Amino acid sequence: MTGDAEAAARDGIVSAARSLFARSLTHGSTGNISVRLDDRILVTPTGSSLGTVEADELSVIDLDGQHLSGARPSKEAFLHAAFFRARPRAGAVVHTHSTHAAAVSCLADVDPDDALPPLTAYFAMRIGRLPLLPYHAPGDETLEPLAEKVARDHLAVLLRNHGPVVSGTSLTTALDALEELEETARLFLLLRGQRTSPLSAEEAARLSPR
Repeated sequence: MTGDAEAAARDGIVSAARSLFARSLTHGSTGNISVRLDDRILVTPTGSSLGTVEADELSVIDLDGQHLSGARPSKEAFLHAAFFRARPRAGAVVHTHSTHAAAVSCLADVDPDDALPPLTAYFAMRIGRLPLLPYHAPGDETLEPLAEKVARDHLAVLLRNHGPVVSGTSLTTALDALEELEETARLFLLLRGQRTSPLSAEEAARLSPR
């Protein structure tokens, strides 16, 4: 990747970070964003706020999660590397603690194989099935092999008592999918206790991303 392309990727991460923070899809120093640069990964650094992180502060890791240059990477950088290894077409990964998705991750009665129903066609198109991975403390790298295995068949996962991790072919598509996940989680919580009519399994399968 050329220097100009890397500079554009860095600027894209900062722009996305500001947007997520300004709209309260992340808060404090939570959340992280990464973009693939051929066999390297640009990722937001540990302890940084997506509201203030700058392009020259980003970390560079390899596909095994090893730190190559820049600031120390997010303690959850291993999840980004796992997604990129599992999904060769993925160009970006976004992880947040967005309120409604995090709330769903705390519920006791969520289906671990599919945490949210396909309430809308756009959720079916942009997310498909959403596995709920078992609780691991933030930064616990024992989650890495499971995350990589599940990511082979799913572009997004929900971490129990934590939040979503979403991949996309580009940063734009990853952000779109993340926002669709958060809005569906919001709908799901608003409708709890009400009878709903989500898409049928057949309707959802016809729209599911590959």
